[in-house]
Amino acid sequence: MSGQAPVRRQAPGKLFIAGEYAVLEPGHPAILVAVDREVSVTVSAADGADVVIESDLATGQARLRRRDGVLTAFDGGGGERPAPDSLGHVVSAIEVVDGLLAARGLRHAPVHVAITSRLHVDGTKFGLGSSGAVTVATVSALAAYHGVDLAPEERFRLALLATARLDPGASGGDLAASVWGGWIAYQAPNRAAVLDMARRLGVDEAVRAPWPGFALHRLPPPRALALEVGWTGQPASTSSLTGQLEARRWRGSAAHRGFVARSDECVRSAIRALEQGDDHDLVRQVRAARQVLAGLDGEVGLGIFTSRLTALCDAAEAAGGAAKPSGAGGGDCGIALLDATADERITRMRARWAAAGVQPMPIHVQATNETIAGSR
Repeated sequence: MSGQAPVRRQAPGKLFIAGEYAVLEPGHPAILVAVDREVSVTVSAADGADVVIESDLATGQARLRRRDGVLTAFDGGGGERPAPDSLGHVVSAIEVVDGLLAARGLRHAPVHVAITSRLHVDGTKFGLGSSGAVTVATVSALAAYHGVDLAPEERFRLALLATARLDPGASGGDLAASVWGGWIAYQAPNRAAVLDMARRLGVDEAVRAPWPGFALHRLPPPRALALEVGWTGQPASTSSLTGQLEARRWRGSAAHRGFVARSDECVRSAIRALEQGDDHDLVRQVRAARQVLAGLDGEVGLGIFTSRLTALCDAAEAAGGAAKPSGAGGGDCGIALLDATADERITRMRARWAAAGVQPMPIHVQATNETIAGSR
């Protein structure tokens, strides 16, 4: 494959509309959208190393060797050390695709993987799912470079296997948005069961097997609402916040069960509102989703609502809309839904955001890019 032409693939970032935290539980719904900012991954031939990775989120090159299905880095003395943590999602994606190729009797080639992202500024991430997008784009580009044509659900499943190896608690909602685009309703599979399948059956069989809890279907966009996005300028770590939740031994408690039930009711009502074209009820459900998250924050004290995220929400409410943190909170982005024809109200809201240190972002929903079949 040394003379093969480079292969480039892109994957968009995401925003959560509703269902954060509850979606971590298998089979519980969330609503997400893909955004029109993306990660690009280009795979080409490499010389002098099994894998070379360059990323605009890391300094220099990482030169890696393949050893028994694991990538390790060269050290200065000719030995080996673990691959850089900053490239963990890329490395895991490569290892999973290598496992698929081996299971299908295909040889993996030395590859140069170049990554560029529009989901950060000067190394500071916006909270738009850059880890998920880079995982999906890497899986897609690497498989295509080796002549493997993956169906959308195969790309998602490989990306979730790669992600769950690093963080078994990750929902995978960001991956689903990156693969399918547009507005989606998503329910996470049981990641422990999925990882166990991969260990027992291998990557290829695990990708083909039924995944308990997983469901996905397309949603229509709102009829006449504007989706506004504000960035707090304060990066947050989703895995850190969800890890804190686990450390509090909250899962399985009465408070946990109550939160999941309230979230499910809110998300399912929002799904019905979208499917019925009821913008008024959708705004009402997003407003309710804010209160569901606020209740969780009050019970557990994660710091989901920062002062800037609270200001973002209050400004949208004052403009007649609804708003909430998008994702785990603690910083990153918030979303607002308002009447798309209310230009003056939107302008006033943006001005209030700016005064509170929230930067209005020129972000739109990325159009649907894949057909969903058999996942509902």
